[in-house]
Amino acid sequence: MSKVAILGYGTVGSGIYDVLTTNSDEIAKNAGEPVEVKYVLDLREFPGDPVGEVLVHDFDVILHDPEVSVVAEAMGGLKPAYSFAKAALEAGKSYCTSNKELVEAYGADLIATAAAHNCNFLFEASVGGGIPIIRPMRESLTSDRILAITGILNGTTNYILTNMASGKKEFGEALAEAQQLGYAERDPSADIAGGDASRKIAILASLAFGKDVHFTEVYTEGIENIHPEDFLYAKKLGMAIKLLSDTRTIRQHYYACVAPMLVDMNHPLYAVNSVYNGIMVQGNKVGLLMFFGSGAGKLPTASAVVSDIVEAVKNPGRHLPVHWSEEKLELSDFKTSVKRFLVRVSGSLEEKKELCERLFAPCKYLEVEELTGEFGVLTRTMSETEFEEAAAQMPGLITRIRLA
Repeated sequence: MSKVAILGYGTVGSGIYDVLTTNSDEIAKNAGEPVEVKYVLDLREFPGDPVGEVLVHDFDVILHDPEVSVVAEAMGGLKPAYSFAKAALEAGKSYCTSNKELVEAYGADLIATAAAHNCNFLFEASVGGGIPIIRPMRESLTSDRILAITGILNGTTNYILTNMASGKKEFGEALAEAQQLGYAERDPSADIAGGDASRKIAILASLAFGKDVHFTEVYTEGIENIHPEDFLYAKKLGMAIKLLSDTRTIRQHYYACVAPMLVDMNHPLYAVNSVYNGIMVQGNKVGLLMFFGSGAGKLPTASAVVSDIVEAVKNPGRHLPVHWSEEKLELSDFKTSVKRFLVRVSGSLEEKKELCERLFAPCKYLEVEELTGEFGVLTRTMSETEFEEAAAQMPGLITRIRLA
């Protein structure tokens, strides 16, 4: 029998406890032996909750118990998660986490620590919630060179954009509804400004290309400046607006970004709506793969953590290789990347067409019946720098959205 400790008894931590106790027979069958929760660490008390029988308040109890072979962490943040992870791994205990901040900041370091002590640092739940994406990249795509990963990695922003598209709501209204339904935090800044998604794409880029990517180096835009009018143009084009996280290699240059983009109805991510996530992986031999499912939530995320626990139990004293070195990956300047842009311009198309032709041609023009005093322009494929220079010369430019 393997003994497990859970760090944190909040939403995800209680979900891990639930999955391990409710599905104990299935887990034992897949792990090859029973898996028992010996400890749950939390500073709080939980009167009347069965977890009280295994509740402890001191991490050292877990660290110094030789029976505990796996630690599952669902606390979030870097302190004390990093010191707990480092100590557990140095003690030879595998560490499974849903903590994207920890994985993004210290993933390479903790993988190396695990390798040095013949145990494992596993983090399936840190990206995509219940969607299996880390393990397929680590195990199933080892014969391929990853060329690109594009995903909808944040359910909060996807819900807001879906709501705005279907209900013609302003951003503030859609955000308030997401908060009321529990899809958005009281302070939603990490979601709506793109920080959450940039951490996740940094993790995927590090795994795809084998070197460390820090989220602060990922070009990031959120959805705060998306307006109901933008969806009218999207509808005219037969497209949807999604907050996409993207990393790719082009002629040995590496790029990573998070930004709202237009996707057409043939794009695999077009129909990923509400709080769902979708992740598209392109390999040089396997081609295009699509992963879809619940990207967050108590039980989907907990299920992913428990799948890591099962893997750790199945491999005692054996480190499973993860190709993510501490060497920094040099990302190319995002301004050299190329895209087409949808530009909204105030004024008359007749008056500004000649200037548009000079700046953006060959281009396509759009006019929406519901909107007066403005028009849309689909530009040619341009680098970010070229677009910025052209946009600076266009009076009355309202907004711009990239095309995926």
